[in-house]
Amino acid sequence: MNQRVSAVAAAIAAWLAAAPASAGVVISQVYGGNGNVFANDYVELFNNGRTPVSLDGWSVQYASATGTGSFAGNGVTLLSGTLQPGRWYLVQLRGSSSGPTLPAPDAIGNTELSASNGKVALLDIATGLACNGGSTACSAEQQAHIVDLVGYGSANFYKGSGAAPAASSSSALLRKAGGCTDSGDNASDFVTGTPAPRNSTSAATVCSNTGGGDDTVASRRIPEIQGSGERSPFVGQTVRTSGVVTRLTNNGFFLQDASGDGDTATSDGLFVFTGSAPTVSAGQLLQLTGQVAEFAAGSGSVTQLTTPSAITLLGSGSITPLPLALPVAGGLERYEGMLVTLSGPLTVDQSYFQARYGQLTLSAGGRLETPTNRHRPGAQAQALAADNAARRIVLDDGSSAQNVNPTPFTGPNGALRAGDVIGSITGVIDYGLSTATSGAGAPSDYRILPLDTGALRYTTANPRPVAPPAVGGNVKVASFNVLNYFTTFTNGATAGGQTGQGCSQGGTVSASNCRGANSLAEFQRQRAKIVEALAALDADVVGLMEIQNNGVVAVQNLVDALNLRVGSGTYAALPEPAAGTGSDAIKVAMIYKPSRLTRVGAPASDTAAVNSRPPLAQTFAPANGERFTVVVNHLKSKSSCPAAGDADAPGNVDSGDGQGCWNALRVAQAEQLRRFVAQLQAASGSHDVLLVGDFNAYAQEDPVFQFTGSGYVDEPGRFDASGYSYVFDGAAGRLDHAISTATLSPKVSGARHWHINADESVAHDYNLEFKQPACAACAPDPYAATPYRSSDHDPVLVGLNLVKTITAVPSSTSVTGTPGDDVIVSGAGRRTLSGGGGRDTFVFSSGFAGGATITDFTPGDDRISFAELLRSLRVPSADPIGQGYLFCSVSGADALLSIDPDAAGPAAARAMVLVKGRTCAELLKASNFLF
Repeated sequence: MNQRVSAVAAAIAAWLAAAPASAGVVISQVYGGNGNVFANDYVELFNNGRTPVSLDGWSVQYASATGTGSFAGNGVTLLSGTLQPGRWYLVQLRGSSSGPTLPAPDAIGNTELSASNGKVALLDIATGLACNGGSTACSAEQQAHIVDLVGYGSANFYKGSGAAPAASSSSALLRKAGGCTDSGDNASDFVTGTPAPRNSTSAATVCSNTGGGDDTVASRRIPEIQGSGERSPFVGQTVRTSGVVTRLTNNGFFLQDASGDGDTATSDGLFVFTGSAPTVSAGQLLQLTGQVAEFAAGSGSVTQLTTPSAITLLGSGSITPLPLALPVAGGLERYEGMLVTLSGPLTVDQSYFQARYGQLTLSAGGRLETPTNRHRPGAQAQALAADNAARRIVLDDGSSAQNVNPTPFTGPNGALRAGDVIGSITGVIDYGLSTATSGAGAPSDYRILPLDTGALRYTTANPRPVAPPAVGGNVKVASFNVLNYFTTFTNGATAGGQTGQGCSQGGTVSASNCRGANSLAEFQRQRAKIVEALAALDADVVGLMEIQNNGVVAVQNLVDALNLRVGSGTYAALPEPAAGTGSDAIKVAMIYKPSRLTRVGAPASDTAAVNSRPPLAQTFAPANGERFTVVVNHLKSKSSCPAAGDADAPGNVDSGDGQGCWNALRVAQAEQLRRFVAQLQAASGSHDVLLVGDFNAYAQEDPVFQFTGSGYVDEPGRFDASGYSYVFDGAAGRLDHAISTATLSPKVSGARHWHINADESVAHDYNLEFKQPACAACAPDPYAATPYRSSDHDPVLVGLNLVKTITAVPSSTSVTGTPGDDVIVSGAGRRTLSGGGGRDTFVFSSGFAGGATITDFTPGDDRISFAELLRSLRVPSADPIGQGYLFCSVSGADALLSIDPDAAGPAAARAMVLVKGRTCAELLKASNFLF
């Protein structure tokens, strides 16, 4: 979306259309009498501007009124020197032996002019033009070098609405107001009169803007207006310029110099702000007048023309797009307003503003990562931030309209996800806001406005993940920020049907404190998505953030809906902790599966004053009794920065190191959390603690480093160094963490984020506004009761191997496991083994010589480990069953497993384990063994 004010676009559009190639120099007289009044024909030039103009390398050229000859064919008169403001310059041409001589000429040529009909051109080049503007049209590039043109009499090439009047052998063409009138129209700017040539020594004339036109407007080419810096050197000045229209927006158009100035430091393009739909067309060669302005766009500005006027169609032209590849050395400022082809592939980094503003954040070289997700704050993070900025560009629909229908840039399968890919893009480079934030310092970026959205090519490189990632283990823990799950809505209604209610924030109850859904209809959509996500996660424990802080009401509402989906009684909400849940409008909560885990002790919360939301902890034990503690956290956010003079400002204002605001407070909260963990470990008798939640700090920032620098382990980072859960300003990083104590980390089998939210378009969320039918002009509502865009954070899923290891004592004749998951190590003796329930592993080590019995082996759940035993027997095979080292025989109603150390060799096989009540067919499968 183009977020300019309308005046800038109109001005630039008019100004870029057909600017002359010089500043203030015009043809002021033309005489072709050839011996009548003066002995020589002449052309007089006048600087009606305010600055000196160098004429070095310029020329005067002539073509007949309607003939087929070119300007070049009639000779080229070269000019030199500098023409001061208000001064004249006399060009003497072919003469005769009769008539008085001219004043001393400033340049001399041999071209013969027609007295009555012809075309005289002033050019900023010394090369003759191989065109005549009539039978041989002048190209846009050729016209760009025409500083001024006078077509007179029956001429078929002229400026403005028509040719100047025909002169005679005794009269000259005279520009009105002594040369000051210049409306860009030959028919109205000239009269015939007595020849009165002036040269550079004649007295200066200062234009007073009384000659019937804007006589003080300087003519400047677009590159000159742009300049080589970030701001135009002509801000506030009214200028005349010309160029080819390359692209229209809904409030202006882009104009580009037909040939450019060859200087890579200056842009050849410019935006003309019209304020409403422009009436020009792409491909038109225009001349116009406008005021140079710098449109403030957040942290930068863009040069443009405002209040355009005197828009004159000079002809047509075309611009060849300039090939570019990101990153561009020196940045994109020098290409602002120009038509380019940006080479692909380009990766979609963010689609948050796609539906509302028509913007996608793209990058070359793959996805952008939040710098402090990869590096500790400092030089490396700053370097990555600079690299991100150089590789990033915003694909913009070029419209200031919001929520348009259809939504721009949808791929063949609908809305793109972050991580999808777009091919090369041909369009105009622009600059503007890149988020919904406005004002000085707001985030802004260079943009590309495509010429033809139908030419864009999309590749689905990051399809929606159908199922959560596999993390292994026998216990799964999830963490999920559910984005303001409130059962009291912003309209004062509740999920239970009440009205006139409010939400509590700091002890004050008001509907204005409520967040999340605006109505019951929105809430039901929100809940349906969250339930689908939780059902698919199928975790045994889930830590929840951004639950309404209204006792058990909101969390129980979610549990009830979830149990309707997955089965009655599957989940239960953790009771409210005795110390309370704080006074914020939101809190953390926890749900779990009572059939899988038993709570050990009461829930605990830490209501220390430093905490924004008290962390919530609970110790659990599966059926085997292996205790572990889960702590759910939600640290202070990075937004709502303190004022510089506030008491809590030190360390909490944005220092620019990438950590945002409130960093010192988050560090203090992390330090307090470590103290809380120590208390929990002492109370539970277990050092195995898993911290989950939204830490509002990326993986290498100070609050997380409080843990990872002190022996704790960042589990998602351990399994996926580039893992992320949140996308902000186009960069991906993880705010949602699973951090384990050192004792628990070896038991973590996997930890990954499920990318169902951060990569999705916001249009897929539960909200009803800005979609049909609430907004008839908006795009259709793409909502579906699926996990996708159920929140703005991705959930994290952790697998734990919480098994109880039971080693047989040498004197025992039997070993019985727990009702849960066990590892039973048999030892060397002959004994009877019983798993006792759960998923058990029976381990036979090097000293085992056979004679064991397993009473309750369940194929597909339990496993037998012969790995160490086979190594001790020097069995080299990775497939002992297939190569005959391990075989099974029937023993009554049971199966007898034997090992033959040399397979088909002479060594005798050894009977090892009798498995009660099983057949060889169901037992002898690789999935039942560990080798």
